[in-house]
Amino acid sequence: MATIKDIADIANVSIATVSRVLNYDETLNVTDETRQRVFEAAEQLSYQAPSRKKRKRKFKIGLYYSYSLEEELDDTYYLSIRVALEKKLEQEGHKIYRIRSGDQPERLRTIDGIICLGFFVKEDIERVSSFQKPVVFIDSSPDTDRFDSVVIDFHKATRKALDYLLELGHTRIGFIGGVDTDQFGNHYYDLRQEVFESYLKSKGLYRGEYIKIGGYNPKDGYLLLKQLLELEEKPTAVFVANDTIAVGLYKACSELGYHIPEDISIIGFNDISAAQFMVPPLTTIRLNTEFMGEVAVSLLQDRLISVRDICLQITVPTKLIIRESAIGVK
Repeated sequence: MATIKDIADIANVSIATVSRVLNYDETLNVTDETRQRVFEAAEQLSYQAPSRKKRKRKFKIGLYYSYSLEEELDDTYYLSIRVALEKKLEQEGHKIYRIRSGDQPERLRTIDGIICLGFFVKEDIERVSSFQKPVVFIDSSPDTDRFDSVVIDFHKATRKALDYLLELGHTRIGFIGGVDTDQFGNHYYDLRQEVFESYLKSKGLYRGEYIKIGGYNPKDGYLLLKQLLELEEKPTAVFVANDTIAVGLYKACSELGYHIPEDISIIGFNDISAAQFMVPPLTTIRLNTEFMGEVAVSLLQDRLISVRDICLQITVPTKLIIRESAIGVK
């Protein structure tokens, strides 16, 4: 298993800097580029690529990311997929072209195919379609009749987390999540929240005051858990929409004198590289992000080599990683 020292050596920073970056220390004065190097080093060390012979045919692949560097660092879920995706393309000998928002179709004539990673609105999807190239979407499936896609079963993944908490005897369970907003001001609610609410309602355990929604970052996690802990009847466990939010929950508990998991159990989502270094290590849902990147490359290669007309959607399974942040009710 990778250590903080291993990460520090690759990122060319101190061990202390790695520790503070992975724990989203807001007082740390380093550039976004340094933070990115640390997160990428952590992902590279956890990424185990299979040894396969390179394909004979090489392609020029366009990569279209819907998010900014700041958003990637706030929630390293996409960073982990991107690292695996780009590494796989390099291993296969393909050339990478970063598609920018202002690129016109005529500039992309030499590209063989496109991989899109992130959250895309209708206008983005139609723009990608106008390039008239084979396309694979990762983490979304906007049109199964036109595009290949690699997705996660968020319904099943959310139920895994909730079933584990129920097995531990928790009946007062909170949720902290976020909402996506596009450039036109439209809001898109988290599917994990929908599943959380419907599943607990089916068990007779849903409580609206235990739902807190903000941004997908440590700061909002910190503020929202404080709100939950102000309730007269506090939740005994909280499920969060990503591990980055959970970092903020840890800070709030530390400041308020609550102990994890003795006073409150926490389950995250994504299994980012920092999760294993949190104190206590975070129980979370692993999304196999490196495999998502690999499958996307394989789908696009197959589409280009076989000239396949039928679109495929691959659902990548998840796994509950049990560590030390959740225990049974006292």
